[in-house]
Amino acid sequence: MLAPEAAHWLRGQGLEQVQARSALGASASSQVSRYRFIQGTSVIWKEQPGMSFDFFQAEADGLAALRAATSLRVPRVYFVGENGLLMEDLNPAPSSPRYWESLGRGLAELHQFRGPHFGFSGDNYCGLGPQINSPCADGHEFFATRRLLPQAQRATERGLLGGDLLRQIEQLCQRLPELIPPAPAVLVHGDLWSGNVIADEQGEPALIDPAAYWGWAESDLAMTCQFGGFAGRFYDAYQEASGMNGEWRSRAELLNLYHQLNHLNLFGTLYAETVNSTLARYR
Repeated sequence: MLAPEAAHWLRGQGLEQVQARSALGASASSQVSRYRFIQGTSVIWKEQPGMSFDFFQAEADGLAALRAATSLRVPRVYFVGENGLLMEDLNPAPSSPRYWESLGRGLAELHQFRGPHFGFSGDNYCGLGPQINSPCADGHEFFATRRLLPQAQRATERGLLGGDLLRQIEQLCQRLPELIPPAPAVLVHGDLWSGNVIADEQGEPALIDPAAYWGWAESDLAMTCQFGGFAGRFYDAYQEASGMNGEWRSRAELLNLYHQLNHLNLFGTLYAETVNSTLARYR
């Protein structure tokens, strides 16, 4: 349901009489609706019951950062409220023939945007999972202390991860410099799976639902592989535009350990075996 403060903002824009409302679905991290007005304008209202204002402001900040750094379509945020986000409606359509190539080149463009440090302007969320973004000069330290260890400690405290696995993760964090080559901090989407990329009204790729921060470019590429991978044309276009070789694939599972732990904390023991399988590769 559209929050009163969002409706008030819309009235200030001359948008008051709703012609149609349609639910666009719900997930663990959001409930999304389209509101179409008699003038023909439509907007997207995204809400998440029980979350505080900082949850929505953090997403708005991430969307703004992406919009400033890439030519890929990113929805404008019109209003941030206590209960949700009011955003531009991209009117999704079937993808164009050049969709995957455009996405690959656009992501490479995004990854050219260097950050002042690893981290971000503030903490945010990956899905509903709190994401620590306090500044760090070293990428390996950042991945260990802002990504893997907080998730592992949270899972241990909740009884989702045994103490032996926590110790394995702590030992793995000490080995990160030998397992992942140094790389600069660049702006990343942060949660780049297929559900967070859509085709706009022209069939061109658009980024939604970011967990943006300044991190390793490889972390975005790794996340694209977490749930089946993108089309080969995407990876070819990214490699051509960025000059990055395909060695990142050998590190993708390690980079995705963060997301696996986050999913363990969000969804429970369903992801325990996935975490254990990844750790087994590095024992």
